[in-house]
Amino acid sequence: MSKPLHELLQELPTTNVTTTVLKGLDYLVPGEWQNITSLEEMIKSVTGEEDQELIQKIGERAIMLYNDSGQGYQRAVDIYQLVDHIGGAAGAASLTHALGESFKILSFLDKITPKPDTAQAIDASVKFVAEMAAFCYSSGLPGDSVGDFAASLANAAKEDAIRFAAWLAFDCIIPLGPDFMSTLLGKVSELTENQLGENSRFAKIAEYLPGGLAEKKQLVSSTLEQSRGNIERFVSEKGMSREGLLDRIKGYVDVADAKLDTVAAVLDISTNYFEHTGIQSVARRLVSRAYGEI
Repeated sequence: MSKPLHELLQELPTTNVTTTVLKGLDYLVPGEWQNITSLEEMIKSVTGEEDQELIQKIGERAIMLYNDSGQGYQRAVDIYQLVDHIGGAAGAASLTHALGESFKILSFLDKITPKPDTAQAIDASVKFVAEMAAFCYSSGLPGDSVGDFAASLANAAKEDAIRFAAWLAFDCIIPLGPDFMSTLLGKVSELTENQLGENSRFAKIAEYLPGGLAEKKQLVSSTLEQSRGNIERFVSEKGMSREGLLDRIKGYVDVADAKLDTVAAVLDISTNYFEHTGIQSVARRLVSRAYGEI
């Protein structure tokens, strides 16, 4: 069984590379994300309640729901964690040490090997279908409710909004450029089932997706295709560009004149924004449900 809900929140860092770069994206979704690291704080954020007795009841109900393995909340947390826990742990630890408190990465850049476009596109696509699966599990929907997930992107808020913005910035626009959607769809369509199965991120979450390899590959494609409108609308409305994103990141992390694909590779191994904000998203959905059931 997963760690208790309140422990998952308590173990989230208050300040590290992940929280720093996420704060750098606040301009895209102003005020949506707060780095909530306690169940009580989440309850107050969701409900606005201050009565300690009621807060206690809501917390107990949320914990009970999370502990029920028949619900999908634990599986959603598993997915968010697995997406970020893909090899490279030693490299990430070394990089974190090199960053130090000032988050400088210059001395470490020459040790980073950017991914080829194909590998980057597959990783980004797998992260996105993982997001869809976690959304379904934590919302009580069937595991292939692509349409519901695609529609939800238009109203993404709080932790969901900052995670969506981070995925677009760090996994799509910075490494792949403005035409990233065509790249993602093109690379996925060219994949054989075996190539997809060999992807380390996909291998971690495959058991959480319905069907065999062919059906899972189709799920990746259909998730991207049905979400394309809301993805491109968000990018356009927020004015997201490689240059603008890099300028913002430079305000928080010293990347100097490093190549964009190198910056993307550094962010990939030094942050765990999926896990961090994913745990917060699941906790928010649990608290909202618990509050409605009290």
